[in-house]
Amino acid sequence: MRFFELIGKRQSDRRYAEKPVSREVIERCLEAARLAPSACNSQPWTFIVVDHPEDRDRLAAAAFSGIYNMNRFAARAPVLVAVVTERSKYIARLGGMIRGIQYSLLDIGAACEHFVLQAAEEGVGTCWLGWFDEKAVKRVLDLPRHARVDVLISMGYPGDGTVRDKKRKTPAEVWRYFRP
Repeated sequence: MRFFELIGKRQSDRRYAEKPVSREVIERCLEAARLAPSACNSQPWTFIVVDHPEDRDRLAAAAFSGIYNMNRFAARAPVLVAVVTERSKYIARLGGMIRGIQYSLLDIGAACEHFVLQAAEEGVGTCWLGWFDEKAVKRVLDLPRHARVDVLISMGYPGDGTVRDKKRKTPAEVWRYFRP
């Protein structure tokens, strides 16, 4: 698949078929994420895969209840992946403080995008989620209090396989060339 076909195919899927995703497919997505670039090669991420149905149900119930229930569709995904933001290398943190940028978030963004693009290549749908009960997720995953779970990714074969048209700003709204 050519790259532009791949990025056209990738979308936020919210309906999943009742078909498990093999560990081989999941691990290719994880490997794609592992190879992502990061500030000072910090690689400030850990991906926790929850694919056992009972564990996934427990995680989904904790993550998507109460004010977070708008993402309850993710409970029907065969796989949930928690992305834990780890500490960056000192030089990346220092540079980030000087610039006012948390590079670790940019880094996990790149790693997660690699993950979801590889999933699309595999024919697997994903949805990148930032709205969930982080404290409840950390309790279920037995993570320390100081841990940060900034992203959850739902993952499964798309329910209907329809690729939606992309609604994006026009090129004139998002790029320009500088010429003084």
